[in-house]
Amino acid sequence: MSSTRADPGVEVLLVGPSRSGGGGVNRYIAEQRRHLPDHVRTRVYSVAVPPGRGALRFVLAALVALRQMLLFPFRRPPDVVHVHSSHWYSFYQSSWYVLFVAFVWRRPVVLHVHGSSFDEFLETDSRPVRALQNAVFDASDVVVALSDGWAELIGRRVDPRKVTVLHNAVDVSEYEPSVSTSPILLSFVSNHVERKGVNELVTAIDRLAAVRPVDVVIAGKGPESHLAEDLAEARPGVEYVGFVPEERKREILAESSVYVLPTYAEGVPIAILEAMAAGNAIVSTAVGGIPSVVDDRNGVLVEPGDADALVDAIRTLLEDPDRVETMARESRRRAERSHSWEGVTEELVDLYYSLAESSPPDADPSTTGSETGSQASR
Repeated sequence: MSSTRADPGVEVLLVGPSRSGGGGVNRYIAEQRRHLPDHVRTRVYSVAVPPGRGALRFVLAALVALRQMLLFPFRRPPDVVHVHSSHWYSFYQSSWYVLFVAFVWRRPVVLHVHGSSFDEFLETDSRPVRALQNAVFDASDVVVALSDGWAELIGRRVDPRKVTVLHNAVDVSEYEPSVSTSPILLSFVSNHVERKGVNELVTAIDRLAAVRPVDVVIAGKGPESHLAEDLAEARPGVEYVGFVPEERKREILAESSVYVLPTYAEGVPIAILEAMAAGNAIVSTAVGGIPSVVDDRNGVLVEPGDADALVDAIRTLLEDPDRVETMARESRRRAERSHSWEGVTEELVDLYYSLAESSPPDADPSTTGSETGSQASR
């Protein structure tokens, strides 16, 4: 999009856990910057802290977070600040940036709510925590929810006029689905932690493989990886490939027919959207925002922790290749229609310019001016 205004555009400071090898929010920030047009100039202030557990790790993370907070006021104030946050400690950390920007810099703030357990966080009985939540929500100009369900939930604590739904997105063009069901290939690509349902996945696959051939590719690493390793050694149709780079991940998803994620808690996981873009039927759980993207037309949802239901869901799809193919095509269609970066980017641009009290280049055909074509500050 070329600019026809003397206005150089809008500058946005993205605040979030941006780091090499980070999780879903980190990936979202990277893709957000990559897809925004040049007239939306972006900078990133990373609030990532060292991962890990234990007292020493906690102290180190607290010191790093404190240093980040102390250095932040010396940044150049932008037109808009977009704070990506989650629940508990992430929210406490983000609170400083929201309140500082709103009351010291006096700039518009977008609070973008991610996280698998934000609903539980909102329902806390702690009065100090609820007071902090209210202060942060009041200071935010816009609160972004990942789905209509999450928007309704947040709207109980926030002025509903402040809440807007902005779906997670993927670059659909990066995936070339085979939509092949001969044979049906199952895949799991995620962190190997208890919350992702790795134990239920391994239990279900082991039980199915005991009575019929099952082809599965399991990717990812984490504390529960030994379960996948043991399964791969015991069952010939199971392949455990460990951590994979982005390109290989896309290949696995494009080759598979059914993506399985028996997670315990989620917002709207990008992993499921990626699997949908790659043309997969989805087997997952009815938690968080997942029911907003998966229903009986493109997948099967079960209750978290229910290995028996997971076995039944996978078995029904293995026995019906035509149904799997129909679901896979529906998944791809939904990803293209509602979860592509092209559509989300337009919403972000409109949001930023509305908060900056100006209009995007070319939005008003009657305006005249020199062409600026400002490059994003990467």
